[in-house]
Amino acid sequence: MANKKAEQLLSGCLYFTANHLGRVINRMAEEEFGRIGLSPTYGFLMVAILENEGATHNELSQIMHLTPSTMTRLIDKLVYKQLVIRKQEGRQVRIYATEAGRKLRDEIDTAWERLHSRYAEVLGREYGDRLTQEVYDAACRLESEGF
Repeated sequence: MANKKAEQLLSGCLYFTANHLGRVINRMAEEEFGRIGLSPTYGFLMVAILENEGATHNELSQIMHLTPSTMTRLIDKLVYKQLVIRKQEGRQVRIYATEAGRKLRDEIDTAWERLHSRYAEVLGREYGDRLTQEVYDAACRLESEGF
């Protein structure tokens, strides 16, 4: 009985349910992106860079909803992997994909498509898309209030 009570408490808590969902979807994403040698975060960052060539660290931080210090660490790793370069332009440091980074785009897109298909297969495409939008909207609303 104690497990049932605990489950009821946890299932009614956004913090625990969001983290539970995060862990499950992260395992699925890690499997898909593992095939191309990137984590999902690096895959999304590469897409953000490819779609926003010449963006600054701060611009990429805003796109990905990450702190600038986290963004610096992520970009350092992509520089090390020779997928992106930093270019000093005046007072700004801008980020550009290398040729090797650009060549990964199709594989990254395929990994995202495989991930989307996997959870859509279980949840249904419409519900999965709606849930994604609702979770995103909730995060943005909370963030806009300073959390």
